Amino acid sequence: MRTTQRHSPHTKDDEERLVARIIELATRYGRYGYRRITALLKQEGWKVNHKRVERIWRREGLKVPKKQPKRGRLWVNDGSCVRLKISITRTTCGAREAMVVRTADERVLRMLTIIDDVHQGVPGHFG
Repeated sequence: MRTTQRHSPHTKDDEERLVARIIELATRYGRYGYRRITALLKQEGWKVNHKRVERIWRREGLKVPKKQPKRGRLWVNDGSCVRLKISITRTTCGAREAMVVRTADERVLRMLTIIDDVHQGVPGHFG
């Protein structure tokens, strides 16, 4: 006859409040991971270790979003990204050109030239 011993899971009394607080902190500080959330919880007086917070973190499906590339990002306070687009209207004439030049000592020099002409009521302009 084979006998087995099974571990019966028990949850702590403060589990629901802790889960709610972790989700609240993760929402407020979107770029923080479970380790930094653990540090914040300890500062608030919670008796938790990183393993417990990580277990809750994974169970609730929390993830830190990927970082945006440094080139060309425009942050908004809510963590989303808004890109500006050039708007061309009837009264706007514009041109842009990117240039790459090498100097005598083989360094790369990059330039972006933008010319923006606004013709409003200029005589002789038919655009």
